Amino acid sequence: MSTTVRASAFTEPERPKNLQIRFVTIGGSFVDVIGLGEHFKNRWKRHGCKATSQFPEEGYLFSIREKANNHAAVCRAIPLT
Repeated sequence: MSTTVRASAFTEPERPKNLQIRFVTIGGSFVDVIGLGEHFKNRWKRHGCKATSQFPEEGYLFSIREKANNHAAVCRAIPLT
């Protein structure tokens, strides 16, 4: 019997341009932080439940990272595609 734990039950989606960080959710999907980096506008997008940044034009990486990670820690939605 294997005791290996997989990071996700689903295939990792294609990595978009300007991907800064990708989190795996407890539901087995992914949350992407996309943008131009530390001092530029960034946003997060969820692959499972389709949630996204509330104010994508105001997101600095330090702030978006925390919000995306918090969402990944509680979201149980799975990708439907």
